[in-house]
Amino acid sequence: MTGLVIFGLLCALMITGMPISIALGLTVLSFLFTMTQVPLESVALKLFTGIEKFEIMAIPFFILAGNFLTHGGVAKRMIRFATAMVGHLHGGLALGGVLACALFAAVSGSSPATVVAIGSILLPAMVKQGYPMKFGVGVIGTAGGLGILIPPSIVMVIYAVSTNSSIGKLFIAGIVPGLLLAALLLSVTWAVAKKRNYPRMPRASLAEMVAAFRESFWGLALVVVVIGGIYSGIFTPTEAAAMSAAYAFFVSVYVYKDLTLKQVPKVLLDSANLSAMILYIITNAVLFSFLLTSEQIPQSLAAWINDMGLSPWMFLMVVNVLLLIAGNFMEPSSILLITAPILFPVAMKLGIDPIHLGILMTVNMEIGMITPPVGLNLYVASGIANMGLTEVTKACAPWILVMLLFLLLITYVPAITLWLPNLLMP
Repeated sequence: MTGLVIFGLLCALMITGMPISIALGLTVLSFLFTMTQVPLESVALKLFTGIEKFEIMAIPFFILAGNFLTHGGVAKRMIRFATAMVGHLHGGLALGGVLACALFAAVSGSSPATVVAIGSILLPAMVKQGYPMKFGVGVIGTAGGLGILIPPSIVMVIYAVSTNSSIGKLFIAGIVPGLLLAALLLSVTWAVAKKRNYPRMPRASLAEMVAAFRESFWGLALVVVVIGGIYSGIFTPTEAAAMSAAYAFFVSVYVYKDLTLKQVPKVLLDSANLSAMILYIITNAVLFSFLLTSEQIPQSLAAWINDMGLSPWMFLMVVNVLLLIAGNFMEPSSILLITAPILFPVAMKLGIDPIHLGILMTVNMEIGMITPPVGLNLYVASGIANMGLTEVTKACAPWILVMLLFLLLITYVPAITLWLPNLLMP
């Protein structure tokens, strides 16, 4: 009954149009002040200790690195390299877009940033070559979701902070699913392009491929800095985030020189604004988690599911349905911060690996980025392509089906997720 009151109050506040962060905080304060005897001192203490974790610092650093790379000319060099590799195939420019999204995802950690960086350059070029705008929007809008699956990923950091899981293991675990999804999107895009006879680009010579790789090398090297540094033990994931921000600044300003020192303050301000928004959501979500724990809701839910006799595969199906529904109305950070503390204890009781659960939830967040009415990638793609939200949604619909099939594969074949982290970080 207590759980219904809490979630009923949260839903009622969200229906009014109140931002999710404020709705979370107001729900907690309203319930604590009127229906419990929890002292105010414990609320203030939880607010302070909730965001005191060192791992949270990775979030603003990865956001800063992504913004430097978005403004610093890394995207256009990655597009040039990607199209040199696959441009000669049917739908070459679209295939180059998927590959470029995968490459940029590996250095940015953000899905909307990937769509902006790749889409703003590639969509006009695709239309100029004769591709339908809807096809281009569907490809780039969906492939941009790789930004939160291929490490480094801000969403994975948030999950790790919420559940005290290993950020390093999550990053390693995202590599194989990320590459598999990229290959799947490339295959579907090629099949559609071949069927509709979309244009191909001239085959790039070996010298052109080498030249394109050399141009994009400094951006691609960031993957080695982050993943290699974490795996080798040179630095922690949080330190890797700080290194990636410093490296992205150096490459954008002093190597590629597409970002001037005069533009740096604006990048810093944009990054600070986004970081503050996410950290504010985290703060209120920590309070919400504190309320749920104090009212024994996760424990009661775990006992209820145990009494129902749900098997692990049935529980995972319930998790998928819940997260897919939530993805229609909330952004990924909020969903994870609310649901992870509730679902995690139940999953542990059923013997589900926490890393597998984290990747599963991340893939659900990817699908939520391209489903209306709150899919961030839909709004970003809509702005770039100057199309209505309904048209963009229809354009992404075929790729959403592909993503759902991929979700089932990740859900019920955990070896795809766990093989690499168990091999490298047993």
